[in-house]
Amino acid sequence: MKSQNRQKEAPGKGRGVFITFEGIEGSGKTTQMKRVENDLQKEGVPVVRTREPGGTRIGEGVRGILLDPENHEMASLSELLLYEACRTQLVHQVIRPGLRRAAVILCDRFADATVAYQGYGRGLDLDRIAVLNRMAMDGAEPDLTLLLDCPVDLGLHRVRGRLGDAAGPETLDRLEAEDLAFHERVRQGYLTLAQENPDRFRVVNTVRDADAVHREILGHVSGLLAEREIHAVR
Repeated sequence: MKSQNRQKEAPGKGRGVFITFEGIEGSGKTTQMKRVENDLQKEGVPVVRTREPGGTRIGEGVRGILLDPENHEMASLSELLLYEACRTQLVHQVIRPGLRRAAVILCDRFADATVAYQGYGRGLDLDRIAVLNRMAMDGAEPDLTLLLDCPVDLGLHRVRGRLGDAAGPETLDRLEAEDLAFHERVRQGYLTLAQENPDRFRVVNTVRDADAVHREILGHVSGLLAEREIHAVR
């Protein structure tokens, strides 16, 4: 029987780079990831920008179910399994093909988000999540994870500001609408992951000017690409 867990592909020439952007709601990860994508494209670097949940036709359909505030009765385990299903499809359809083309994959959240949100946030068993993550990732582990960090109250304020002054609870998605304590647990979960995986994580303080945040992120990305001798970004 074929093993469900593949060896992580060896880094180096002929293989792309997989970078994930993580963070709580309103941390700025999506905006900063788009800026990095633009920088890479200007240098002629092949880049694929994707997201979780989503990134594929199937994944985007499941994303609608996961984030719909009407689905308030969703069980935590159901939520976990839907995220893992999205991830499996994304790895199969987007991430592995991109790495084979030697592209730089930029992903807005990945497996660490499941640990932070469903593990620390929902209180689901971390060992069970680890097993499911390994199955869904199928060896496609990030080379670099940028954790964009800010206080929870600031992040949620940014979310509501982005939605407009008239935004109320009905305009937030199902996870954004969770209470403050949930988001605090998620943030602490992310910081714990960063402490446990210092070789892969870089924690970026986003309580700063967006340009300063961008310069720090670009420095981390450029350092990784130079180390792998794949691309150069100025």
